[in-house]
Amino acid sequence: MARRLLLAAAGALTLTTAALAPVAQAATGPTTGSTTTHYSSRRVCSTPTKGQAACFALRRTDAAAATNTQRMADAMEAACAARPAATTPSGHTPADIQAAYKLPAQNGGGRTVAIVDAYDDPTAEQDLAVYRSQFGLPACTTANGCFTKMNQNGSTTSFPVKNGGWAQEISLDLDMVSAACPTCKILLVEASSASFTNLATAVNRAAAQPGVVAISNSYGGSDSPDSSAYDHPGIAITASSGDGGYGVEYPAASPHVTAVGGTSLKRASNTRGFSETAWSGAGSGCSAYISRPGFQSATVTGCSRRAVADVSAVADPNTGVAVYDSTAYQGASGWLQFGGTSASSPIIASVYALAGANYTNAYPYTHTSSLFDVTSGSNGTCAPSQLCTARPDWDGPTGLGTPNGVGAF
Repeated sequence: MARRLLLAAAGALTLTTAALAPVAQAATGPTTGSTTTHYSSRRVCSTPTKGQAACFALRRTDAAAATNTQRMADAMEAACAARPAATTPSGHTPADIQAAYKLPAQNGGGRTVAIVDAYDDPTAEQDLAVYRSQFGLPACTTANGCFTKMNQNGSTTSFPVKNGGWAQEISLDLDMVSAACPTCKILLVEASSASFTNLATAVNRAAAQPGVVAISNSYGGSDSPDSSAYDHPGIAITASSGDGGYGVEYPAASPHVTAVGGTSLKRASNTRGFSETAWSGAGSGCSAYISRPGFQSATVTGCSRRAVADVSAVADPNTGVAVYDSTAYQGASGWLQFGGTSASSPIIASVYALAGANYTNAYPYTHTSSLFDVTSGSNGTCAPSQLCTARPDWDGPTGLGTPNGVGAF
């Protein structure tokens, strides 16, 4: 009885808080019989203005509300019993990511994956330690040389101002590199702001660091002409395709990056153990500015210019990933469930690092047998239909598919 009262009290407080918070995106989950499961999620970064980028992290809010209710009840009960409160992460774990994409997790060989984001996450290293400890991954710290954090000018002691939304994005990015490539080193480069000018400076800074083989960019803005900042031969550059459904974002449209779309990833009773469909929020389409790269066929994509995406990975927040972030934002902190193509971009950057050989966005196009072809789902209505509807071979929301080992990278 006492436990039920604690849960009810905690739930009432959580619902009161949730009622005051706007929900940026709502979705309806699968229907079984007469029961429909409802999901909701919200962006953690503001809509970008001209010359600015927004991060593409989406936090699942209904899962967070349930977790917070349980956390509050546990905290009340712990206070009475004088014991620590317990929490349980929701969302896909590193073991899930490695199993779903057949990743040889120990192949990282100390190669460095760089993450470029805006503003400062003051608890990045501490939160990374919590995530890796929770899932039994090796420690990745400044002290052991695995983790490095710097600003866009290369300083490791002076950082930009804190931003709670981008801090959650940073935690998502760091955790996804950890999940996909536990033996990779991680470099976090924090831009002074979310302007494309500062983010480009941060990308160039990351590319100049010894050992960096891949750079992930989980942000974007309006389709635009290309910048040389994303052209670094010998380094795999990945960029999120966006979370707004059919439509093109930059830098995903750059001909020099691997544009990463998104899927819904669910457990299944098949040989693989998982199934995937195109996520309705994944960005896709034809750039209005950037010429078609030689590795893409206009006949296949239906685009006379650059087509997005190239490959994909899990991005649907409803089937999202577990993330730990202690920098409270929008009333949420601790163990959270995230999605968005902000999750898929660092996963794919890490797969390039695991492959350890081919750091070019053209390579997957000649190695499609090492990809899971995603053939169902849609992110909108368009013509030709492959730009927004999944099908065999290439399509806009999922590109050529998702990793089936590292042979396509």
